[in-house]
Amino acid sequence: MQRKSAFSRRIPDLVTEELVAALLKGNDTFEFKHLFEIVHERLRARNAASGGEEMLRLRAYEKLQNLVSRGMVKKSGRKYSGLAPLAKASTAADVPPLAVR
Repeated sequence: MQRKSAFSRRIPDLVTEELVAALLKGNDTFEFKHLFEIVHERLRARNAASGGEEMLRLRAYEKLQNLVSRGMVKKSGRKYSGLAPLAKASTAADVPPLAVR
């Protein structure tokens, strides 16, 4: 009998990935409703919008607030805009890790 590993592989966080892509698209500011529509449309195109629209909306809002609290997204009233740390973080994630000898 095989035993399951205690650790599972985490899949990429597609919601945060699409939020970052939408915020970095231009120098625009977005209200959450419009930002969510963009993210939801892109996730549906990738066939990654599962769990219902309302649940996805809650997850997207939570992840957006995490980005705000980290200082990567600026919130002005009800509008959100990406900041320089967001661009640096997204490009740093694309760099492959260094080989360990």
